[in-house]
Amino acid sequence: MKKIFLLFSLIIIAALAHAQENIETKRPLVKYHITKADSSIATPASLHKNKPVMLIYFEPSCSHCEHLMTELKPKMDQLKNIQVVMITYTKTEYPFLRAIKDFNKKYNLAKYPNFTVGTEYTPKSDYPVMRYYQIATTPFIVVYNKKGSVVKSFITVPKVDDLLAAVKKAE
Repeated sequence: MKKIFLLFSLIIIAALAHAQENIETKRPLVKYHITKADSSIATPASLHKNKPVMLIYFEPSCSHCEHLMTELKPKMDQLKNIQVVMITYTKTEYPFLRAIKDFNKKYNLAKYPNFTVGTEYTPKSDYPVMRYYQIATTPFIVVYNKKGSVVKSFITVPKVDDLLAAVKKAE
């Protein structure tokens, strides 16, 4: 009887975990307002219509985020057809904005015009992007196709091949 109860409990837990993932994957692209390292503002209006989008919510000093970018760097040509929006919650005051600039420089993101990197932080910020997607850890990634539908979201650090497969499917 204990084994049946344990099996039943595991099935319920797995179903709930899968249901949480499905909630994440059904949300349309958030209406963000971010400050880039050069202090300019980016919003979804800056995106090209009918092009896929990958949103990456990250933290510049997050080891998982850095690992992801290190693995992606040699494969950046496979991301050229997708608009990548990287959003953090880092403050914009000195020295915090410097962290975003350093992150851009470390991964040479200025070289890629399809990348937009910025922070959603404002002095009165309630972190709308973080709340919208219910982000608990970084990096959080969601890939949208050109029609704006979710192809795949990753609430944990994905394998780069899985991420690139989602990008290919979005194109």
